[in-house]
Amino acid sequence: MEASAKEDQEKAAESGGSGQGPVRAVCVFCGSRPGNRPSFSAAALDLGRQLVERKLDLVYGGGSGGLMGLVSKAVHDGGRHVLGVIPSALLPEEVPGETLGEVKVVRDMHERKSEMAKHSDAFIALPGGYGTIEELLEIITWAQLGIHSKPVGLLNVDGYYNSLLSLFDKGVEEGFIDDAARNIFVVADTAGELLTKLTAAAAAAPVDDDGGRKKGAAAAGVKRKRS
Repeated sequence: MEASAKEDQEKAAESGGSGQGPVRAVCVFCGSRPGNRPSFSAAALDLGRQLVERKLDLVYGGGSGGLMGLVSKAVHDGGRHVLGVIPSALLPEEVPGETLGEVKVVRDMHERKSEMAKHSDAFIALPGGYGTIEELLEIITWAQLGIHSKPVGLLNVDGYYNSLLSLFDKGVEEGFIDDAARNIFVVADTAGELLTKLTAAAAAAPVDDDGGRKKGAAAAGVKRKRS
């Protein structure tokens, strides 16, 4: 394991991996492009409005374009706190326009993911490209390893993630993913349904003997195995 990746996991564990309380801030992974379907933009705007209605703050990748820009503007315009975390090298590319809310500039992608995890109580992935999928898979892996206990959700707009979900099913079928690990995250077609599921997952996390929430993998009954 790379030293920087190991440091990310240690920071995530120190920042709340041992427990999960009420969901107050949601980290959203999503594309810096809008995608080809109008439904992707509509879903980003709806998610932003749903966060505002439920009095939830936003943590995201800090970009001002694409789905990033849409969801952050909706939350900011609704009066909720927005925290964007972005590496200095990506500022010219991902923030060509006006920044919204609080922007934290970090050294690199590893620090970006660590900071986003530290300030969030739950995670949602909207449609996106390689970066979005990589962030999603890493946060799922951290849950499987028990590094955090925060709920993870997939907003499957127009079946965008159907192929990825089929790949996960194939991993179970071929013995690379445990049955229980397949259900670490929740999936929904709409923002409202997904947020309801995430809130329920946070509230239902088992409580350990010390009164705190058990770590993610243990709470889900998942054996800690590397894939």
